[in-house]
Amino acid sequence: MNTLSSVEPAAAEEVIREAEALNARMADARAAVGRVIFGQDAVIDETLITLLAGGHALLIGVPGLAKTRLVQTLGVVLGLDDRRVQFTPDLMPADILGSEVLEETASGGRAFRFIQGPVFCQLLMADEINRASPRTQSALLQAMQEHKVSIAGHYHDLPAPFHVLATQNPLEQEGTYPLPEAQLDRFLMQIDVGYPDIEAERRMLIATTGNAEDRPAPVMSATELLAAQALVRRLPVGEAVVDAILALVRAGRRETTQLDAVRRHVAWGPGPRAAQALMLAARARALLEGRLAPSVDDVVALAPPVLRHRMALNFSARADGVTVDTVIARLIEVVG
Repeated sequence: MNTLSSVEPAAAEEVIREAEALNARMADARAAVGRVIFGQDAVIDETLITLLAGGHALLIGVPGLAKTRLVQTLGVVLGLDDRRVQFTPDLMPADILGSEVLEETASGGRAFRFIQGPVFCQLLMADEINRASPRTQSALLQAMQEHKVSIAGHYHDLPAPFHVLATQNPLEQEGTYPLPEAQLDRFLMQIDVGYPDIEAERRMLIATTGNAEDRPAPVMSATELLAAQALVRRLPVGEAVVDAILALVRAGRRETTQLDAVRRHVAWGPGPRAAQALMLAARARALLEGRLAPSVDDVVALAPPVLRHRMALNFSARADGVTVDTVIARLIEVVG
């Protein structure tokens, strides 16, 4: 059984020491983001978990819920080089990746020079990603998966760390292009951004309409975030957590499920990448909360944001008023 007690004593002590130090830094980071973003504690935590796990996140919410501000704040707080791209129907792949231009040298010769696009950053905000054409959306696929891009037959490595936080507006669907399943699967989490409660909205009104407004301050650096991501992968995971992840993911597939609701309502279920995402996210959540190993509760808490974009319902489900979250709640009962 892979638990902290099965790790070599010296290695276990090192993990404990690093985890305690990181927990203090992450607490400062959460507080720094919370001073700027009001009433979105769950969204902040899930986004930080995504970054700790080394993944990308898809933020879905109506306009005005501080999605853009959240990404900009995270860039400052975590010491990352952040860029923002507004996706529109006329956006081309070269507008994101960059392109080669022919230049004339001082000696009269000519040579191609690669000009980097905004994707060459550490934190990329893809604003309203579903407004761009499939061709442009696919330009991000290689970058998100391989952390490099291919231009004119040459590979160019992206900075490390590299994360994409994309946003979508769930209301206006006219003139949009749904993200293909292959690209959706590259997002570690789909984070639903809702309205703040009344007290948080009251504090936001007072804090953001006065003469002075809180500005985010750096708490961590890119190097520290890379070290934190490496530590996440070193955290031990118990057999009970592994079994819970496998049971949850496999119960969501028509081919391996014992649930009649899944057979009736699910067109296709989560693949192996969903299990990998749950494993990393559970470790990151445990670390964020100051624990040295994830529990089944972490798996249960993270199942909705990790699975909801990796499952598709059929016509029968829509006719019966069944949603993806309804099916996920049924899956959670398998491990709950």
